[in-house]
Amino acid sequence: MLDDSFFKKVEKKTKVDKKTIVSLAEKLQKGNMKDENTLSEVIDTLSQMTGKKVSPDLKEKIIKKVVQDEVPNNVNDMF
Repeated sequence: MLDDSFFKKVEKKTKVDKKTIVSLAEKLQKGNMKDENTLSEVIDTLSQMTGKKVSPDLKEKIIKKVVQDEVPNNVNDMF
């Protein structure tokens, strides 16, 4: 298990707290990554964490790619 000093370093660098990181990790671990609701929640959480807006259209494209196993190794090649 990661200790608090790790999370403090991550929080200082990213402004994302331990609770949010752990919550997202649990969601990814327990969730079905083919389930559109789970994917939508993960995208929303990542959007909030990074401060990047994800349009509904882009979100649907991402979900479709993941569900259909079309995610490339390089995310920049996704669209």
